[in-house]
Amino acid sequence: MNRRPLLIAGLTTLTMVAFAANSLLCRMALGQRLIDPLSFTTLRLGSGALALAVIVRRPGASHTVPGTNGSWRSGLALFAYAAAFSLAYLSLSAGMGALILFASVQVTMIGAALAAGERLTPRQWTGMAAAVGGLVYLVLPGISAPAPGGVLLMAISGVAWGVYSIRGRGVAAPVSMNAGNFARAAPLAVAVSLVGLLAVPVRAEPAGVGLALTSGMATSGLGYVLWYRALRGLTTTQASIVQLTVPVIAAFGGVLFLSERITPRLVVASALILGGVAFTVLRNPMAEDATT
Repeated sequence: MNRRPLLIAGLTTLTMVAFAANSLLCRMALGQRLIDPLSFTTLRLGSGALALAVIVRRPGASHTVPGTNGSWRSGLALFAYAAAFSLAYLSLSAGMGALILFASVQVTMIGAALAAGERLTPRQWTGMAAAVGGLVYLVLPGISAPAPGGVLLMAISGVAWGVYSIRGRGVAAPVSMNAGNFARAAPLAVAVSLVGLLAVPVRAEPAGVGLALTSGMATSGLGYVLWYRALRGLTTTQASIVQLTVPVIAAFGGVLFLSERITPRLVVASALILGGVAFTVLRNPMAEDATT
């Protein structure tokens, strides 16, 4: 029995949970103004870099492979994603932010896939349309005209995350690669924070610092390692579409940890998104039989 598909599915599921948890941590920290966005980004990337550096350098570790210690392009993409993400949520609602972020990720990754020669089947187009429709339905209530600056920042964040994900496909040593990328992104965050001191007051309550460190070490640092490993078994199109499950997981996380309510809209949207993702990613046995 080939267990690789099960392994990829498990890694992908854990990664999506980590991404959703990251959204919740950011929402809790910035929404309650426990910390300013630049400090949150700096602590997030710095603690992620530290955690990954410890893992790479621990006795007996075998994560380092020549040529897989990160790159400045990936580090810049990681920094752009994290910084723009935090700043955008100063003026966007959670729903509108999620819609812009994942729409930007979709355009970036599917555009890159089509440019590289991947072609979506009618089944994949149908599943993606259902998933995107579910996402829009999930975040639509209460949305008003968003602030242009927030829209631009979140679009930049989505494009940067799409680039970071694309560059992670086929990586032989995801731990050392992410460690190198975080090590490059963290100084950029520090530099921007120092410049930002001239315009934005620093706010860093203990609870906000704790949320930022948790986001950096666990749901970002380790979560991105899992993501790079999962990307080995996913096409660019599949990797793009499965990320549409993150808002659903985050919404149910809000029910569990932020006392938010389960609504009929959430149930219907979740069914559309999860069903569309499954329809797109899972193979069609009948089609496979027809080709054998």
